[in-house]
Amino acid sequence: MHSYIKLKITFTFLVLFSFVETNAQCAMCRAVLESEEGQSAAQGINDGIVYLMALPYILVGGIGYLIYKKFNTLKK
Repeated sequence: MHSYIKLKITFTFLVLFSFVETNAQCAMCRAVLESEEGQSAAQGINDGIVYLMALPYILVGGIGYLIYKKFNTLKK
């Protein structure tokens, strides 16, 4: 049982701290931003889209974890 918990914690850290580069732009935004000379605006728009897309998942995951912990402590 102890090794299962270690494996679960290791897997969780690997999933949370490993990432790949993501590009989250619609076709129109990409076409407009790629036509410009500087790519700093495109990178800023892309980072903003990824940030806005990830925030709801983080909030729902945190709330789900709190609910799980509450029900888990009530059972004990």
